[in-house]
Amino acid sequence: MNENLKALHDAGVSIWLDDLSRQKIDSGELANLIAESSVTGVTTNPTIFAAAFKDMSVYGDKLRELKAEGADVDETIRQLMSRDVKDACTVFGDVYAQSAGYDGRVSIEVAPTLAYDTDETVTQAKVLYDLVGEDNVLIKIPATKEGLPAIRETIAAGVSVNVTLIFSLERYREVMDAYLAGLEDAAAAGKDLSKIHSVASFFVSRVDTEVDNRLDKIGGDAVALKGKAAVANARLAFQAYEEVFSSQRFAALKAQGANLQRPLWASTGVKNPAYPDTLYVAELVAKPCVNTMPGATMAAYADHGVTKGDTIRPNYADAQQVMDDAAAAGVDFADVFTVLEDEGVEKFIVSWKELVAGVEEALANV
Repeated sequence: MNENLKALHDAGVSIWLDDLSRQKIDSGELANLIAESSVTGVTTNPTIFAAAFKDMSVYGDKLRELKAEGADVDETIRQLMSRDVKDACTVFGDVYAQSAGYDGRVSIEVAPTLAYDTDETVTQAKVLYDLVGEDNVLIKIPATKEGLPAIRETIAAGVSVNVTLIFSLERYREVMDAYLAGLEDAAAAGKDLSKIHSVASFFVSRVDTEVDNRLDKIGGDAVALKGKAAVANARLAFQAYEEVFSSQRFAALKAQGANLQRPLWASTGVKNPAYPDTLYVAELVAKPCVNTMPGATMAAYADHGVTKGDTIRPNYADAQQVMDDAAAAGVDFADVFTVLEDEGVEKFIVSWKELVAGVEEALANV
C-alpha cells in the first residue's frame, strides 16, 4: 500500500481515479489501484472515453455484435460505455459494500449535447442507469441552468447523481438546493432515501487558468495573486457545503435516512507547470471530500505528496481575502464562471464528436 495515498485516504479524502478503459479493467490495473493506492472510485467523462475508444481493437468483438444487431452509433456508444462502467462497478463492489455506499462509485455521463435540455437529460439519465444496472453507479449531469431541474428530477426518481461542471459558489448552492429538493420529492413519493447518493463536482484548476490570464492582463501587484483563486474558491465551496448540510432542512431529511451530497474536487491536474503538481490535492484535504485525480496527479501524490491534516477549514478567512483581493484588482468572477461553464460544455461536446467519429469509423471497419 502506498503510504502517501493511504495518509490522504486516512485524512478523510476519498481517492477516485479520473480515468477508465477496458484495458484497465481487463488487465487487473483497476483492482491493483484499489489494493495498492487506496483508490475507492472512478469517474469518467466524454474526453476519457474518446481517448479509451481510440484503441477500438479492444472493443472489436462487442462492436461486431452491436453492428450485427443493427445498433446505430449513439446506441453503440451507450452500450460500450455502460459495459465498461458496469464491469468497473463490479470491480468496486467490495468497496461499495464495505463502505455502505459511501464509496465504490463509478460515474457515467449523459451526452454533453444534452447539457441545455432538461427533459432529454432526465430521460438519458434513466436509460444509462438501467443500462449499467448496478447500485454503485453515479449518473453525471452538468450543473447548467437546464441541468438543475434535471438533477432534482433524477434524484427524486431514486437515481444517484454526480453533478459536474460546477465553478461558482452561486451555482453550487443551486446544486445543493436541487439535491435537497430531489430528496424531498423522493421522500414524498415513498422512496428509500438511504439508497440515494450524490457528489457535487467542483472544478478547480480551470479557475486558476482563467483567473491567472486575467491577472496577467491587469498586471502590477495583481500578479501576486496568481495560483491562489482556485484553491480559495474551492475552500469557500466547502464552507457553503458545511452550512447547507448542517441546516434544519437537511436534518429533517437525514432523519429519514438521507445521505450527504459530498463535495468532489474535479480538474485537479495542475495546468501550470510552475505550480506544485500536488497543489489541488494537498491544499484541499478535509473529510468527507472526494478528489478525482488523473493518473499523473495520483502518481505524483504517491511519489511525494504530503498530507498535512485538514487544509480547508482553518483557511476560510484567507480564502475569502484572496477572492476579495482578486475582485478588487479587477477580476470579474461572474464572467469568469460563465466563461468556464460555457467552455466546459463545449470541450465535452468536442470530445463527444471525436468519440462519435471514432466509433463510426470502427463500425465501418469491423
